[in-house]
Amino acid sequence: MSLFLWILVSTVSGGVLSVAAAATVAFKASPARIPMLISYAVGALLGAVFLEILPHAFRSAPSTKGLGGVILFGLLVFFVLEKLVLWRHHHGDELETAPSEPVHAHAHAGESDGGRSGMMIMVGDTFHNFVDGVLIAASFLADHQLGMVTAMAIIAHEIPQEVGDFLVLLHSGFSKRQALLFNLASSAAMVLGGVLGYAALNTLRDWVPYLLGFVAAGMIYVSVADLIPGLHRRPELKATWHQTVLMGLGIVSIWAVRVVTGHVD
Repeated sequence: MSLFLWILVSTVSGGVLSVAAAATVAFKASPARIPMLISYAVGALLGAVFLEILPHAFRSAPSTKGLGGVILFGLLVFFVLEKLVLWRHHHGDELETAPSEPVHAHAHAGESDGGRSGMMIMVGDTFHNFVDGVLIAASFLADHQLGMVTAMAIIAHEIPQEVGDFLVLLHSGFSKRQALLFNLASSAAMVLGGVLGYAALNTLRDWVPYLLGFVAAGMIYVSVADLIPGLHRRPELKATWHQTVLMGLGIVSIWAVRVVTGHVD
């Protein structure tokens, strides 16, 4: 099998396997438990950012100041993006709500956030999958065995993160079918990254750290600005303890994958 076919098979199977495994775990959670399991999603997202994505980005970035600037710019971009989603959601409510009915009657129903965090996590995850595809291509071009190991490691570390992504989408009001379709569409970016990485790796290699920085900014913003404030709605001690434990489990799951795949520095 040619090198290009190895890259193509690895990126396609990587995207599909990670989404399928994550969906199997996330869909077994009952709707009543999803708000509590968001704590796990926060831990998995932040663990992926600070244990995996940012260390790799800073190690390979030509300029750490430039990377810091990209992360700051990414935070601003996701802030503006959320504002646009909020505006669209609010404008839609005004159009759909009868004049005698207050607009806020539809707002904040249950635990859903109107899809804000779900849409933004999909933007960040699409960039992340694209970068993973580039990394798989780069590894195969360097050495066939390294490519195989890298592909397996990426699939392994994607699973706990994809579980978090599914939980965020369900929390945002997406149906299980919508969450699955959105994640499958996002995983197609891994194939695109692999193909473009194979075709123009020398150019894309310089972009990888900055793409990772943008991905990290989105994941940090969603975790800190959208998900954690929702956890504060349950201030009682028991709920706080459960949230803390689940956040810790999310972080540990990312760390454990790093240990198993030999990515610990």
